[in-house]
Amino acid sequence: MSLEFHCGYVALVGRPNVGKSTLMNRILGQKLSIVTAKPQTTRQRIAGIKTTDQGQIIYIDTPGIHLAAKKALNRYMNRIAHASFHEVDLILFLIEAGRWTRQDEHVARSLESVGVPVLLVVNKIDLVPDKSQLLQFLEKDVKTGRFEEVLLIAARSGDGVDRLEARVLKSLPFSRPYYDEDQWTDRSERFLAAELIREQLMLRLHQELPYSLTVEVEEFKREKRVLRIGAIIWVERKGQKQIVIGKGGDVLKFVGSRARKALQELFEEKIYLRLWVKVSRDWSDSERALRQFGFDEH
Repeated sequence: MSLEFHCGYVALVGRPNVGKSTLMNRILGQKLSIVTAKPQTTRQRIAGIKTTDQGQIIYIDTPGIHLAAKKALNRYMNRIAHASFHEVDLILFLIEAGRWTRQDEHVARSLESVGVPVLLVVNKIDLVPDKSQLLQFLEKDVKTGRFEEVLLIAARSGDGVDRLEARVLKSLPFSRPYYDEDQWTDRSERFLAAELIREQLMLRLHQELPYSLTVEVEEFKREKRVLRIGAIIWVERKGQKQIVIGKGGDVLKFVGSRARKALQELFEEKIYLRLWVKVSRDWSDSERALRQFGFDEH
């Protein structure tokens, strides 16, 4: 290992739907965080680990920070995101090109007191073809002087991401790696399985009840060259249970089929998947239920 080897933690923070998970998946070169068009898709902190000859960067994908945190789940997500400010070596503050909201300003002010460098990462620059318009937006609305540096990227296409990675590496301390070079996340296979199932539910039911769902994996075992996964889909009302099941079970069959394909791609194994739907009344507003369903503060 080179004496010039860098290693450290980098938090991806910002309001919901600015592309934090898309950026992390792009950097890792494989899917770790689930991605949908709905805000607040990411609910828990997830580490994505990238190791090269020059260094090891542990990217922490955090839930989007939002102002209206009425339920226990929303308050949990805000706590998790804010806690990451003080546990890393560098913060990447993501915003959407051409759009600066009250929530963005709230995040920016929250970052004023952190003791580590904050780089402003302007994502989705491909959606603003007029670059003079973009410069005006950054100077007038964002007031970029508050940040150590401004980097322009398009996470979906990868434009500017290599430059971002090089800049991040330079900011990290010289250190031995914290993780084995073949490890790419700190999360368990059970957790990843639950997230992929939830992603398919959100994609299928994005109009009806994306935020009333959570997934708990009860069975996860390998036998006879098959990975057997059994998961409970928890909803908050009896009526929601019927929506998830669908007429004649069609929604659950569709979700199960898509989820099984996604799981087979991730684990590169034959998957046997069973899904059940159960009701836990108002689980998203219960601290006890959140702990039961694996929403860990640590």
